[in-house]
Amino acid sequence: MPQRELNRLEAVHRFLKIQINKQEEFNEITQLAADICGTPSGLITLIGEDTEFVLENGNFKPNSGRDESFCHYVLESDHVMVVPDARLDSRLQDYSAVTRKAGIRFYAGAPLTTHDGHRLGSLCVIDQKPGAMTPLQQEMLENLAGQVIQLLEFESNLHFLKLQYLEAKRTELIMRSFFESTASSHLLLDRNFRVLAYNKAVTLFIRKAYGVDMKEGMDVKQFINEVYMADFMENCSRALAGESIKRERLLDFAGHSVWCMLTYDPARDADGNIIGISYNSTDITERVFRQQAVVDQQVQLDRIAYIQSHEFRRPVATIKGLIDLLSMDGYAEAYPLLKVMKKEIELIDAKIAEVVNFTDI
Repeated sequence: MPQRELNRLEAVHRFLKIQINKQEEFNEITQLAADICGTPSGLITLIGEDTEFVLENGNFKPNSGRDESFCHYVLESDHVMVVPDARLDSRLQDYSAVTRKAGIRFYAGAPLTTHDGHRLGSLCVIDQKPGAMTPLQQEMLENLAGQVIQLLEFESNLHFLKLQYLEAKRTELIMRSFFESTASSHLLLDRNFRVLAYNKAVTLFIRKAYGVDMKEGMDVKQFINEVYMADFMENCSRALAGESIKRERLLDFAGHSVWCMLTYDPARDADGNIIGISYNSTDITERVFRQQAVVDQQVQLDRIAYIQSHEFRRPVATIKGLIDLLSMDGYAEAYPLLKVMKKEIELIDAKIAEVVNFTDI
């Protein structure tokens, strides 16, 4: 299948998916077309790969096979196709819509052409008796066809805008849920240090620490403690210059101390321009306490290692030295227990060395 036909079918399917909200306007156009052309009725059709679809009650519904469609031939030209008597047209005379009782005789269809040149179907008028059209009638039918495609494209754009809006709202809801559920405090400031957005954790923290209720548009100077203001503003300025800052700090609020991980990042728009500062504060007090506990434990281990390496090993080394001296004087032969004592004291020394090495690690 040629690429252009694939593109045309893609456009057709785009219109087949949508719910038509302006059915009354389309009905008025088809009736006006019929009145201008002096026929009983008019139709708006789309031609799919194998099917002709007719607009009815807000949707395009299958009407016939493409091989039985009059409008299929409208796609071959940019101009109105006029059939004075279908019984005399070799393309159409064997169609069931023509051969049946009170079948179609007169037909005229103007192509529905999109702004990018794809002919999707037609605005057509039909009659059960032969007829003809003047050039003015053909011109007016073409103009009405142009109004139909404009309305269809408007409906399509509105449909997909609604879908995009709903998807954006869904994504916003997910992000807002995550934003509000996190225990960390998130604050978005503009370049003038005014509040653009914040989460619940910030609201509760600022209210508890300073007795201030957060609001969009507030200046940070209204709720940042003057003790921390200079440091806060300096880091914000660095973030506005494109730098990301991360630091741990002990902060004192409302009579108690909290260790926090503070981050200042440049907030950028879709084009990468810096529009403000993303500030985040996470309570890491528990982690710091755990780290301090590990440090304290290591100090105790170092102390134990010192005692073991100096106070325990010193008498062991003395005993080993005495046994070695006795052995050199030949007492080991007279007193076999010296060998046993030497073996055991070496085992004790090895165990002490093992403990010392473990505490060092």
